[in-house]
Formats: sequence, C-alpha cells, structure tokens
Amino acid sequence: MGQLQERYKNYREPQKYMAAGVYPYFRAITSKQGTEVEMEGHKVLMFGSNAYTGLTGDQRVIDAAKAALDKYGSGCAGSRFLNGTLDLHVQLEKELAEFVGKDEALCFSTGFSVNQGVLAMVVGRNDYIICDDRDHASIVDGRRLSFATQLHYKHNDMEDLERVIQKLPHDAVKLIVVDGVFSMEGDLAKLPEIVELKHKYNCSIMVDEAHGIGVFGRNGRGVCDYFGLTDEVDLIMGTFSKSLASIGGFIASDSDTINFLKHSCRTYIFSASDTPAATAAAMEALHILQQEPERLEALWDVTRYALTRFREEGFEIGDTESPIIPLYVRDIEKTFAVTKAAFEAGVFINPVIPPACAPQDTLVRFALMANHTKEQVEYGVQALKKVFVELGIIK
Repeated sequence: MGQLQERYKNYREPQKYMAAGVYPYFRAITSKQGTEVEMEGHKVLMFGSNAYTGLTGDQRVIDAAKAALDKYGSGCAGSRFLNGTLDLHVQLEKELAEFVGKDEALCFSTGFSVNQGVLAMVVGRNDYIICDDRDHASIVDGRRLSFATQLHYKHNDMEDLERVIQKLPHDAVKLIVVDGVFSMEGDLAKLPEIVELKHKYNCSIMVDEAHGIGVFGRNGRGVCDYFGLTDEVDLIMGTFSKSLASIGGFIASDSDTINFLKHSCRTYIFSASDTPAATAAAMEALHILQQEPERLEALWDVTRYALTRFREEGFEIGDTESPIIPLYVRDIEKTFAVTKAAFEAGVFINPVIPPACAPQDTLVRFALMANHTKEQVEYGVQALKKVFVELGIIK
C-alpha cells in the first residue's frame, strides 16, 4: 500500500453517517429536474434545486439543446483558444454582455472555473484581493491561485471591510470580490455600501451573480441591476447551471479587461469549450427569461409566501431576502436527521454543514423555483415543522 492509501484508509467520516442511516449525499434522481422528482422509487418535492426559473424541464430549452446536438455534434474537442469556438459561443457571449450591461463577456465550461481562472489572473503581485468570509468556494480557490495578497472581512460587515481596506496603499489595485446573493444564507451583498467604499479607497469590485441572475433585477439581470449599480461593478460573473438551465459560466466586463482575460486566463485557454447542447440550452433559457417577465413574478410570489409561512411557524431563517431560505438547525447530527426525515416525508432539502458554514450555523437549505405552487410549499412547511418539533429544534 502506497503513501496516499496509508493516509486515507482511516478517513471514515462519511461511513459513520452511512452506518447511522442518515448519509444525505449523492442521492440518485431518475427523472427530469422539476418541482417533483423521482428518487428511490417514489416521488418527492424538490426544494434542493438551484433552478430558480424552473426551466430545466422546459421543452423549448430541451429542443434547442437537441437541435444543437444534431447540428454541431456532442462536443467541440478543443478549447476556445484553438478549435473549440462555435458561432453559438460567440452569439451567447454577445447576448450575455448586453443582458448584464457590460462591453463583452467570455463563456466558460463551468461557473466554478470562471472564478477560479479569473481571480488567478486579474490581480497579481503587489495587488490585493478582499473577500467576504462567506464567499463561494470557487472564489476561495481562485484567490488562492492568485499572487495577490489575500484579505477577508466578516460577512456583510461594512465596518470590518473598511477596517481592512483603509490600511492598503491608495494606488495599489484592490479588488473586492463578493457574492451578489449568498448561496447558503440567501442574503444579499451590501452593494451600495461597497460601492461607496470603492470610491473612498480607490478599489475595484467583482460580483458573483450565480444566484442573482434570473432572480433579481429587470428580467432577472441580477443584483447589480437590482441596485442600479451595474456601471460601478468592474466584473460580473454568472453561471448557466441555475436560472439558465444548463452548465457553464461567464465573466463580463469592459473590452480591455476581457481582451486580457481571453489571452491569459488558464481555465479558459486550457479547458475544452462548453458543449453545443449546453450552450444552446443556456441561450434559449436567456431568451425565455427576457420574454416572460411573469416567470420572475411567479418566483417572487411563491418566495414571499414561503418566507411568511416559515416565519409564522417559528423557524429561524436569518436575513434571507431571496428564494434561498436557510432553516437553521445549529447541530450537525440533527441537520442530517432533519434531511432524512424530510425525505421520508416526501421533501428533498439540502443539508449545509462545515466547511460550507461554521459548525454552529448548520442548516437545511429550502430553495424555490418559479413553477413551485403554494400548495407544494405549504406541504413542505408542514412536513418540516413536524420534523423540527420532533427533534426539539423549534417548539
């Protein structure tokens, strides 16, 4: 047995929860993603998805993907830098840039690789990168790859952010990187205050709109648009795997910054380009998003209902302002127990434990789609209340 095998043979943390019958991960779905899915031979209500627009099963999106598969084949067999660029990629980049209000955009194969690659290159030695301490893991990995000095501030604490940046050289490049919507807690970045600090201390801003696009702003343009601060944000990142019903991601910025990233970003240059089907699906979802504003209205109608009902029933849901509703448990063992009991009651939710949160902040994440009904939400609220009461989490 080699060194690595010796190191990991005693890693049995997952097996502990498997033996207890509460292991909640890698559960196989045998149907399309929707408000109701088939798992382990029965149907459950899906409140664990990031498909906020509810377009993953939309026939128009499926047909667009099929047409691209027929025309272009199953893959591009190369990177965007060389033989992997399709006219589809170019068109989607143009439409995304226009949608989010920037000069140009670049499409990547995953959202994770956007943050990982862009942050590794856009700042360097003698620069500074400053992150909210609850930023997504892809931002954490991207900043680790950068040669810039890494700093962070307490979650959404503007006094702490100012404390950090006021010590830095005025003329140095200082990039503040923040989630527009925080993926576990559901609260929004304090973008107006961050913009004030940008001007006060000569900084730049990058916003991760993974959970903002399709949810906030005009026709789902995101949190930057929602606050009317698109022009104040230097880089806007987004994904296709949530509201755009596909897989992939993009970065949007001014033409000069995009020109630099196009010729230097390693996850763009050295990764195979997004598949034709995934690209076409994302583009069709983007079209639907702009053509059907009633989809966002439906999402917010059911979101407001859910927020009200969870508060009425005594759940602790923190500062969420979005379709992401954290139901705090504050105990790892009980978080897994809630997830299992909810599933047995026909409700799929996601457990959130370290490193996705602090040990004292464990929760289950209840997320909504535009095509959820209030009846489905009410069933979920009642099922979860029964579980939370039985486990002594709420009264």
